[in-house]
Amino acid sequence: MDMVIQRMQLITEILVVFFCCLAFKIQASDTDADATLFYESFNETFDERWIVSEKNDYKGVWKHSKSEGHEDYGLLVSQKTRKYAIVKELDQILDMRDRRIVLQYDVRFQYGIECGGAYLKFLHPQETGWKPQEFDGKTPYSMMFGPDRCGFTNKVHFIFKHKNPKTGYYVEHHLLKPPTFPDDKLSHVYTAILDNENRLRILIDGKQRRKAKFFSADDFAPALLPPKSIFDPDDKKPEDWDERPKIPDPDALRPDDWDENAPEEIEDKEAVKPEGWLDDETDEIDDPYASKPEDWDDEEDGEWEAPKVENPKCALAPGCGVWKRPMKKNPAYKGKWHASLIDNPNYKGLWKPKLIPNPDYFELEKPNFEPIAAIGIEIWTMQDGILFDNILIASNEEAAHSYRDDTWKPKFKVEKQKQKEEEAAATDSSDFLSRVQKGVFDLLYTIANYSLFDKYKPKILELIEKGEEQPTITFGIVIAILIIILTILFKIACGGKEPELYISEPYRDVATAGASDSEGSCTEENEDEIQKGAAVGPARQKLRRRDT
Repeated sequence: MDMVIQRMQLITEILVVFFCCLAFKIQASDTDADATLFYESFNETFDERWIVSEKNDYKGVWKHSKSEGHEDYGLLVSQKTRKYAIVKELDQILDMRDRRIVLQYDVRFQYGIECGGAYLKFLHPQETGWKPQEFDGKTPYSMMFGPDRCGFTNKVHFIFKHKNPKTGYYVEHHLLKPPTFPDDKLSHVYTAILDNENRLRILIDGKQRRKAKFFSADDFAPALLPPKSIFDPDDKKPEDWDERPKIPDPDALRPDDWDENAPEEIEDKEAVKPEGWLDDETDEIDDPYASKPEDWDDEEDGEWEAPKVENPKCALAPGCGVWKRPMKKNPAYKGKWHASLIDNPNYKGLWKPKLIPNPDYFELEKPNFEPIAAIGIEIWTMQDGILFDNILIASNEEAAHSYRDDTWKPKFKVEKQKQKEEEAAATDSSDFLSRVQKGVFDLLYTIANYSLFDKYKPKILELIEKGEEQPTITFGIVIAILIIILTILFKIACGGKEPELYISEPYRDVATAGASDSEGSCTEENEDEIQKGAAVGPARQKLRRRDT
């Protein structure tokens, strides 16, 4: 009997805890609902709810589209190199005074980002008669928030416009040191929290990336509060004010032996032309294996000229062409003479206008943020595939956290898992290529150790080492070594002097190493075949006018 009572008490306690948790969850959900001032999921088409700008500059086409890889819908930038503008008017104008505001939305660069913006503009009430179809880059806004990247720019903007109560003019204040954003193809959620303590916090994927104070000159430029004093715009520098701390010595004289016209370099008279210099050769020659294309039309394409290739004779010589003595530093060179500097007896320091009270100065306890009447996206981008989603304005951070967990986090996990699988597949492919390259180099080392190739072993080993340092040229290294092997086998098969091989960079040194010390030759017919087979590397062809 006691056991039954104990079990009933345990079940009762469990039920009490369960209903308490359920009540708390319902209460929290109600609180989140109350805190939600605006929310757009884009689960339904945006037509008639969001208005596309009709201005001529904004030709980019917006689409209601699924996010790549899952079923979540968003607002898609569908074309490259376009300007886009679209706006959603709120049902009620949002008062920004004396309350905490959280701005949040997701954006995904599905194909990566090179140059483009993905920020939101929060518009304050417009002048009477303004229509959403007129939305463009000149439409006044209260705040701008979101990622932007192009060239060296990579930042999450936060900009707000504040009205000077003295002048009535709006001033645009930019967040200094804005955070950068992830450079990938995943969905990310951006959150800006404006609290009641005059502070701003920016979160990316729920993690704080920047904290700033609205009244701090270190956090915003220009500062929200203007300076109390300014330089007098009417104060002018006296004509006799001398700001030069040093001046040339008026009594200094140029030495008699100072030659300003002496050249910085002179010809080295002691230099001697290197032995083996080929005076009658040129650095480049006509490609001996090039022939005039059959479809070449002299009248239409001009006179055909064989493409130029590097002269193989110059590769083995210290130089080609007319030899000139090198230049050396001129010991008599002194350059332009200048008088030495002395202290300026008339120096008065750097002049500054006098300070006067700033007529535009004002004081505030809290920023007077403009109310929000609409949300707009007005961007110029070189990218397509930018997807906006889950735009939220809330009055507390807990609501934003709840939306992140329910809407952003599930799809981010799907995208992240897919990215890991793609990276793993790419790694496997890379590992396979590495294994293939290693096998190739191991085989080449084995070949180099055959006694048949002892004479050429240093050159072969040098090439293999270059290939290991630069795996991208492995194929070229293999071709070069095969040329050496074929040259040696040709020598063994035919005897006598090997034919001179013409090989373009980067294989010329290898071929000449294999061909320079042989004796005799095979038949002229075989020699032609070997030379044609050894001509590796494409020659530079002259373009015909019809191809340009």
